[in-house]
Amino acid sequence: MDKNRLLDALAQVLENYRRCGVSQVARGSLPESAQLALERLASLSPAELSPAENASPADYSASAEGIVRGPSAESSIRAQVTADAVASGSFAAAAQQTANEQPGKWTLPVLEIAERVQQMEGLDRQIRDCRRCENIVQFRQRTVFGEGKLEPKICFMGEAPGADEDRQGRPFVGKAGQLLTKIIAAMKLTREEVYILNALKCRPPQNRTPVPEEIENCRNFVESQLEVLKPQFIVCLGAVAVRSILQSNLSIGRLRGRFHNYRGARVVVTYHPSYLLRNESAKRLVWEDMKMLMREAGLD
Repeated sequence: MDKNRLLDALAQVLENYRRCGVSQVARGSLPESAQLALERLASLSPAELSPAENASPADYSASAEGIVRGPSAESSIRAQVTADAVASGSFAAAAQQTANEQPGKWTLPVLEIAERVQQMEGLDRQIRDCRRCENIVQFRQRTVFGEGKLEPKICFMGEAPGADEDRQGRPFVGKAGQLLTKIIAAMKLTREEVYILNALKCRPPQNRTPVPEEIENCRNFVESQLEVLKPQFIVCLGAVAVRSILQSNLSIGRLRGRFHNYRGARVVVTYHPSYLLRNESAKRLVWEDMKMLMREAGLD
């Protein structure tokens, strides 16, 4: 396992630990503290990592060494399996196992095109009828569902519609969209060969950054779309897309340059085209990410 894949696997292991009672690793965050986290986790016994029976929330206190326990014991089986591997010295194997056995793989069967069309039309109606984000719905002109091939190898996922998208009801049709089209063309693809969607289906007023509650309100729609499409690769364009499907608050700079996992797809994190319009120097980094994707997808 190379360094980047180990870091990614470690991140998945730590996320499972957090869900099972270990909520935080102090003195930095991944990937900088990966080695520290590895050493610290390797030093813990399975008994230390597993929530004690009949323990109350008050029994879990912050440790000076940086491990904070929580009261949740619902997923203790997965934590115990990984802890056993850590205690026995086979951390890399445990990390790889956790990365390969994430909960929430694709659940729907692979659908025929007609079935995909039907599912997507139903989702589109649900989105048009949605009124969860009161501060957005009253200002929107149109919802922006997404468009492209319904059997895509690659999905591009942005943040939220802008003014042009709000008027036309289509994703990425403004200046940022024109740049995205050029990036796709440079990959020797067309927009018709990929699928393009956003984390939010409605334009926030004045193009402000979506708040966490709004991202959460739209997450079910996004996950349902991806469940129907079942892409092999997803490109997260910007922090809001990352927060939506990877549920991470880490910066793009920390997450880019390696593959992440989302259910049945491999995820590339990179900068949003609108960021590139303001920061020309970042175009080189985005192209590096696209070349990494092209190699893996057999497009180079």
